[in-house]
Amino acid sequence: MAAASLDPTERLLRACRGEPVDRPPVWLMRQAGRYLPEYRAVREGLPFLDFCGDVEKAVEVSLQPLRRVGTEAVIVFSDIFVPIPGMGVSVEFAPGPVVAEPIRSRSQVENLRVPDPRETVPFVFEILRTLRRELADVRVPLLGFAGAPFTLAAYLVEGHGSSDFPVLQRMIAEEPATLRALLAKLTDLVVAHLEAQVEAGAQVVQLFDTWAGLLSPELYREWVLPTHREIVAKLPRAQAPLVLYVRDSSHLLDLVLESGADVISVDWRVDLADAARRAAGRASLQGNLDPGLLFAPPELIAERVREAAAAARGARGHVLNLGHGVLPGTPVEGVCAFTEAARSIGEGEL
Repeated sequence: MAAASLDPTERLLRACRGEPVDRPPVWLMRQAGRYLPEYRAVREGLPFLDFCGDVEKAVEVSLQPLRRVGTEAVIVFSDIFVPIPGMGVSVEFAPGPVVAEPIRSRSQVENLRVPDPRETVPFVFEILRTLRRELADVRVPLLGFAGAPFTLAAYLVEGHGSSDFPVLQRMIAEEPATLRALLAKLTDLVVAHLEAQVEAGAQVVQLFDTWAGLLSPELYREWVLPTHREIVAKLPRAQAPLVLYVRDSSHLLDLVLESGADVISVDWRVDLADAARRAAGRASLQGNLDPGLLFAPPELIAERVREAAAAARGARGHVLNLGHGVLPGTPVEGVCAFTEAARSIGEGEL
């Protein structure tokens, strides 16, 4: 039975925990930066990492989607690589992360620090505290996030983005002990970073594992699942539920569900009704509209949103979202049509 009308914070937290809601909450991954002209105006002339560290500007662009497109949650503006320089790694963005000296040896791994993020990236937590104060009156929830250890390792080992990360694949085969040591340090870093975000006011946290979907089920079970389970076990999830997103993971869904995360976020390659059956009572679901749909007419967007909500009806809980980030050049009108359709879902459609 659906709950009486809820405020946005109650709606998201209850959906994450599998409790009754009046309708699915809605937000978007990559809410700003790819489509809002307001973002481009604020960002102009600033290197990306400097922008992430500017508290006033980061707060502003975090709030822009709330004001412009009606999202029902705010995710802190940052990047998965923000805590990495604190480990002693030199990183530039061109436009994605480029590592000056890729991690290829055991000695390099041993030299990496696992710092207290409160000391190395204090601005992240000041941004979160400021956002939490800004959102208190409107009761809109605040999300934090981090990159997962395997995805961070992919960039650190390869040195830059790639479609298939061949250097990382070779390390899996030829230098497994080195990669295990790197993943262990990155897991400690991610736990510390997310714990500090919850302490600073994040009410939900999302773990992004963008590149784990490259792996077979066997390799995922060996190299990724243990890190997910450790993060899930160590975070204060009673205080802030954890959402786990693994891109291109249709072949891994049953294994991802073994992580113990509160919410499994799935991309558009996953059938939501099937995912709901497989998840049963273990986890809520998030997703999973194709980001390309937001270029379509509003009527079609609304139809697909209703279909997604209906498909996820059997899930323990459901958070409406895209199956990945907003695409560059997406019309603001398409994003508004998505959130408006989600907010208009009635009890009879649940």
